[in-house]
Amino acid sequence: MPDTNQLLHLVPKAEAKQSMKDFKSDQEVRWCPGCGDYAVLAAVQSFMPELGLAKENIVFVSGIGCSSRFPYYMNTYGMHSIHGRAPAIATGLASSRRDLSVWVVTGDGDALSIGGNHLIHALRRNVNLKILLFNNRIYGLTKGQYSPTSEIGKITKSTPMGSLDAPFNPVSLAIGAEATFVARTIDSDRKHLTSVLRAAADHPGTALVEIYQNCNIFNDGAFEALKDKDRAQDAVIRLEHGQPIRFGADNDKGVVRDPATGDLRVVTVTEENASEILVHDAHSPSPTTAFALSRLADPDTLHQTPIGVLRDVDRPVYDTLMADQLDTAVEQKGKGDLAALLAGNDNWTVAG
Repeated sequence: MPDTNQLLHLVPKAEAKQSMKDFKSDQEVRWCPGCGDYAVLAAVQSFMPELGLAKENIVFVSGIGCSSRFPYYMNTYGMHSIHGRAPAIATGLASSRRDLSVWVVTGDGDALSIGGNHLIHALRRNVNLKILLFNNRIYGLTKGQYSPTSEIGKITKSTPMGSLDAPFNPVSLAIGAEATFVARTIDSDRKHLTSVLRAAADHPGTALVEIYQNCNIFNDGAFEALKDKDRAQDAVIRLEHGQPIRFGADNDKGVVRDPATGDLRVVTVTEENASEILVHDAHSPSPTTAFALSRLADPDTLHQTPIGVLRDVDRPVYDTLMADQLDTAVEQKGKGDLAALLAGNDNWTVAG
C-alpha cells in the first residue's frame, strides 16, 4: 500500500504559495448568525493552504442540509449533491480520479438517516476521501425536527412528547464499520479542529471527523458542557497518542480498564492507581479500545467526552487496489472491447 506522501503526490501541487483568501469563494455565506458552521468553514479555509495542493484538484462534495452549502463557499471544485448520497458520489470520484483530493461535508441527519448505508460502506471500503460530519443533534435546514443523534426524550417539532429513538454515536458507528481513521472535535476549538483536520488529511484512506457543531436557532447549547470554561476541563477528555488518558482541572481524573468487565471507566487518579491509567494507542490494530473510548460519552449530559483521534490505522486503500486491478487486466489481456462486453457471450440474431 502506498504511504501518505505517495498518495498526496498523485494530486498536483500548487504552483504558488496559497493563503486562506485563495480558498474563499465569491459567494455570500448564508447561515444563521452565530451558527457553528462559520467556525468550521474558517478553519477549513485557513487549513487548506497547508496541503500545498492546486485548488483546482480539490473537491468538496455535500449532501443536503445546512452544512451542505459548504461547497459554494470554497474556491475549489465542488458538488451540492443529493440527500445522503455524498459518500457514494465521492467514492466514484475518488476512485476514478486519483489526481483529486476529495472531501465530503455532511450532517448528522444527512449522513446517519437516509445516508446511513452509503456512509458505512464508504468507511469499510477505505476509499481515499475525508468525511466531515457536522453533528448538531437536530435537523436545522427543515426547522428543528429530531435527528438520529438527538438524545432520548428530546422535545422537538416532530417529537412534542419527546423522542423515543436511541441516538447513534457517530464515532462508535464508524469504528464498528471498520473505519481506518476516526476522530471527534468541536467547532469552537479552532486549534484542536485544525490539528484533527491535519491528521485526517495525512491519512491514506477514508477519514471520518465528527464535529460537534452548535445550532443556535433550533438546538442552542447542545454542547455547552464541553465549551463552558468552568465545566469543560472535567467534561472533555483530550486524546493524544502515546499519552496517558488523563483530564480534569487538576489533571486528577483518568481512564482505566475494569479488570472484571474489560470496560473503560473514569477514576480519580491516586498514587495507587496511577500506573493503571490507560495510555492511548490510536494505532492499535484492534478497534476494541477505541470503541470502548467512544462509549464514554453519555448521550444526555456529554459528561466525560473523548475528543481527538480515536483510531488511525493502515489498511489497503480501495481506489489504489482498484487501479492496480485495472492495470493488471490491461497487462494480461490488453485494452477491453466495450462492444464485446455489452454483447456478452450469449447472443443471437433474430430472423426478420
